[in-house]
Amino acid sequence: MPRFFSLAVLLATALAVATSTASATSLVSDPVQRPNPPDAVGIRLVDVPADLIKDPRARQYIVDSLKPGVTVKRRIEVSNKSADALHVAVYPGAADIRRGSFVGAAGNTGNELTTWIKPGQLILDVPAHSRARDTVTIAIPKDAAPGERYGVVWAQVSGRDLGSGITLVSRTGIRLYLSVGGNNPPRARFTVDDMTAERDGKGRAVVHAKVHNTGGRALDLTGALKMSQVSGSISAGPYPIDSGKSLAPGQSTSVNVIVTDQVTDGPWDVSLTLKSGLLEVTHEARITFPKGPGMAAAVLSHPDRQSPLNWRIISASMALVLMLIATLAIIRPYRRSARDDDS
Repeated sequence: MPRFFSLAVLLATALAVATSTASATSLVSDPVQRPNPPDAVGIRLVDVPADLIKDPRARQYIVDSLKPGVTVKRRIEVSNKSADALHVAVYPGAADIRRGSFVGAAGNTGNELTTWIKPGQLILDVPAHSRARDTVTIAIPKDAAPGERYGVVWAQVSGRDLGSGITLVSRTGIRLYLSVGGNNPPRARFTVDDMTAERDGKGRAVVHAKVHNTGGRALDLTGALKMSQVSGSISAGPYPIDSGKSLAPGQSTSVNVIVTDQVTDGPWDVSLTLKSGLLEVTHEARITFPKGPGMAAAVLSHPDRQSPLNWRIISASMALVLMLIATLAIIRPYRRSARDDDS
């Protein structure tokens, strides 16, 4: 059965994603219950577009090239290989291609594509050793910008709380590669070219960021700035940007942030997150405020280098999962021994 990749998520402490082309990771159950096998839940495509019948990718993934205003339906099949009935959640999630890998975002993170996708049923109750089908509808808006978008249709099973607020989740999914054609303007994009630190006449710290609209849509910007002291553990913010910033394609403007707290000159590592509609971009820079009124030299900013998945959290969470499994392996023989002694 073709699958995309699988995920073990340690909720309550972090969201961790483990990608592969194999089956879903184990759903760790309560020690007194029969655990599900590692590949208890599966998902596959039922339909393949006639014009892509010879494309092996189209047999495993949802691969389509569509025009704005078009609606298509794709049938999927969710399988349960375990000996127990499963309560399976079906939902779309965001994805991206980074460093040569197709990466699904953590949790139920969405993007523009996920707003166009609607499963027929959000929950499937699948009996033991059985299968259930669902229909996924993809509706492309009439004003959709051209370009390729990525996502995943997930099938997810949640385990019971194992104590201490820990719940494990197992999911597996089908990749989506959706290319939109047509003559609509390009999608919204923008860059943050540089940032400048200032002390105004009142002694307040102010950060100016130069934003350039590089896409084909008008922008209405909102957002906030966070600060972290380079030489210590002090952090500040978030501080909102000034309101009412709109940019037509090709235009540039300065986005301004007044730091309402009294802060030292720095240096500071700042992170500016800007949004326009569903588009969200984070840029970072290292700045130092002047000692007195005036402006420092502009410094180049760079995109946030963190991927949708925070790999430090992933590593820590997976380590906790392994520790939890090892602990259960120790507890079970002890419980059996205790029951034998009681008898």
